[in-house]
This record gives sequence, structure tokens and C-alpha cells, in this order.
Amino acid sequence: MIAVDTNILVYAHRKDAVPHTQAAAVISRLAEGKTAWAIPWPCVHEFLAIVTHARIFNPPSTLKEACKQVAAWLESPVLVMLGEDEGYWPVLERALSQAKLSGPKVHDARIAALCLHHGVKELWSADRDFKQFPTLSTLNPLLNEYHKQ
Repeated sequence: MIAVDTNILVYAHRKDAVPHTQAAAVISRLAEGKTAWAIPWPCVHEFLAIVTHARIFNPPSTLKEACKQVAAWLESPVLVMLGEDEGYWPVLERALSQAKLSGPKVHDARIAALCLHHGVKELWSADRDFKQFPTLSTLNPLLNEYHKQ
């Protein structure tokens, strides 16, 4: 299963984002495909916070627009939402200690741990920080090399 990070979701939603076309195509392929794909719940929360933030986007997405976008993704019959459940804590603790993280980087560890806990094969992200988690395979689907495959 492939999971999608916040930045890919933001780029897919925001038409003014430079990689919008590529990101929207990536999400469409996943959402309309037959293979399960995933979004960690913390990425949904972060998506809502970013796209509605007036200091990040001018104009920002309205909350109604952002929620409509999330609702559209949730309609994908093969989407799996990743959240914390029984057995999650040891995975998070291991990710934090192996990467020696603290402060704001705990958020990345949370996403990585959710992916690992739920058996995600690969996290698609434009964020290089996930390389800190060697047990989680990451790929940037917006790079030209990906589109040549």
C-alpha cells in the first residue's frame, strides 16, 4: 500500500502550486485505481491547517473548499485512513529513538510510525525529512524520473 504525505495533498488541491498538475494526476491515479492507498489522519489535519492559512496562501482556501477536497478523497473506495490504534506506541517510540528526534520532527515520526504500523510499502512525499526513517521506503512522485517509468 502507498501512503501520501501532506505536501502532495496540498499541491494536488492548490491550483497555484507549481507542481499542481503532477500532484493532481498522482492523486487521481491512486483514487481511481484498484489498489489500496492511504492517507495518515495527521496529514489531513496538516492539509487543512496549511491550505486555509492566510500567511501561506493568498488567498487561502476557505475551510469549506478544503473540507470539500477531503470529502472527495474520502470517496475513493480504495482509500485507507491511517490512525493510531493498539500497538502503535512501540512503533512510534522506536521511530523516535532510532532517528533521535525531538521537537517539531516528532510530527514526521508520527506519520512514519503510522505508515510502518499499518504496513505501508511506500510513503509518497516531496519532503526529504522522511529519509530519517530507514525502515520506511519513500518516493517523490513529482520528480521527472518517476514519470518516465
